Amino acid sequence: MLLHDVADRLNTVADHLPLTDQIRPDPGLSEILDDEVRHLARLLGYLVGESAFRHRATIRYLHQPTATDRRTTLALASAAQPVGAALAVLGAAVHHLGLLAHLTHQPPSPAGDRSIATAHQGLVDRIGDARTHLARAAKQLRAAADTQVTPAVTAPRPPAASAAASRNR
Repeated sequence: MLLHDVADRLNTVADHLPLTDQIRPDPGLSEILDDEVRHLARLLGYLVGESAFRHRATIRYLHQPTATDRRTTLALASAAQPVGAALAVLGAAVHHLGLLAHLTHQPPSPAGDRSIATAHQGLVDRIGDARTHLARAAKQLRAAADTQVTPAVTAPRPPAASAAASRNR
């Protein structure tokens, strides 16, 4: 359940990022990037914190962690890498957006137009990369959650005949 919940949150961040044909250098995109970078940073902090907490718990407490505990901890720790990568490329996207804002206020020229096109493509590529990293992290978490063995539920046995007879007396 935990791994699916984190995967859902990562997918939500990815879904809030604009698609390729929706990316324009305007203040609305700045607001979206601001919101999603904050959400993603909190999620990365959660992954790191939860992983560290679980690791410390196996050392501090006498119980032996189960295979499920170990796999869950590993899945959370493993998801931190693509989430961190997504955060890094969103940082690069913010750079490209700032560069676009700067270039659009320069006098028009063929070189300026090429620079604008290059910066825009960089912005599009970085946002696409972030979506890819987030999808990879969510997929890893779901795969880890789906491979965990759920304990088999056994149906209660009917009482033995002698036990039932003794209760009826």
